[in-house]
Amino acid sequence: MGDLMGDAVGDMAEIDVAGLPAYPFIGPDDDPFTPVKGSDLDRFEGPIGKVRLPFGGWAWLVTRHEDVRQLLRHPGFSSDQYKPGFPVLNPIPPKQDDASGLFIFMDGDAHSRFRRMLTAEFMIKNIRRIEPLIEKDVIEALERMRSLGAPADLMNEFALPVPSMTICHLLGVPYADHDFFQHHSRVIMDRKSGPAEVEEALGALTVLLGNLVKAKRTDPGEDLLSRLVAERVVPGELREDELVSLAMLLLVAGHETTANMIGLSALVLLEHPEHLAALREDPGLAPGMVEELLRYLTVVRTGLPRLALEDAEIGGQKIRAGEGVVAMLAMSNRDSSVFGDPDEFDPKRREAHRHMAFGFGLHQCIGQPLARAELRIALLELARRFPGLRSERALADVPQRPMAVTFGVAELPVTW
Repeated sequence: MGDLMGDAVGDMAEIDVAGLPAYPFIGPDDDPFTPVKGSDLDRFEGPIGKVRLPFGGWAWLVTRHEDVRQLLRHPGFSSDQYKPGFPVLNPIPPKQDDASGLFIFMDGDAHSRFRRMLTAEFMIKNIRRIEPLIEKDVIEALERMRSLGAPADLMNEFALPVPSMTICHLLGVPYADHDFFQHHSRVIMDRKSGPAEVEEALGALTVLLGNLVKAKRTDPGEDLLSRLVAERVVPGELREDELVSLAMLLLVAGHETTANMIGLSALVLLEHPEHLAALREDPGLAPGMVEELLRYLTVVRTGLPRLALEDAEIGGQKIRAGEGVVAMLAMSNRDSSVFGDPDEFDPKRREAHRHMAFGFGLHQCIGQPLARAELRIALLELARRFPGLRSERALADVPQRPMAVTFGVAELPVTW
């Protein structure tokens, strides 16, 4: 292993990193539905090629659907962002010993240990039990938006509050704290934030959640954190600090990604009002429409970075131990060999379910049943309660958040 790592480092020194295409690619300012500009594609060589990373160095970029699947299920690639040579795409704070519940950055048994504790909580049958609660949150947010009158910012009044309320209910976090965690989660998920800013935001959330976990010992509720305290912390299977970082991961990831998906999905349907009308007439269209929206939008546009721990071959390309690789989900979900007319939004697309918006393999998003339920209910109620909904701005004028870890729009003014 040491010899292989040394050889890989030697090879890297010979690469003209400055001459490589800069990554992450940023789509056109006037079209939030196009994940990669044509000029970026023109500089990129084939389905697997080298790109220049934002914090130095280079990595292989994998874009083809089958190759991405092969990479993400390969046991020889690590998700640990603190390993030397890992292809860093976003600013990360110094490694902290008390952040060991961030299992998405773990490999092997360490990853499996935490994931097993949460699997049952996010099973479809359990999510169905809380769907009435999600529906209540959705209706409450929409009726509040209506009471404020048009025009209103659909992002601020609907897309952001709904997942905030849902994840607060699920975890047992007081909704009074939602502005606090919403602000800090946005700092953490913004690629323009420096490591010090990210560390400060993580610290603030750690204090909030640490106090909450301690309170659950003496005053438990009917929520996920209370169950984990009683069933895992008290018997000694899970430390309090591990639960705090686990809760932070669920809080930030469970809020930010879904909020951006709701906002962008609403924007897609405002651009295609015939599909919004069809959804109003036939709610049975919602599940298929949600899958196509997930494919078409793919909000994790920077992709999923991995580090090769051993020599491997992906899509016919030799990747050596010590080299970084990025699975670009957005391009794999636009692979024309899998999705016909991939740049078209087609809610009746039969193959839409083959998307990898939630990743693939052992690390695929554990909260995807919850995200699907929130998105389906949010869009159904939006279509039902606002039949005259329309955007106040042309598509090109909707402000985007291209530097966020999960892509989205900054605001979406609407009227009805």
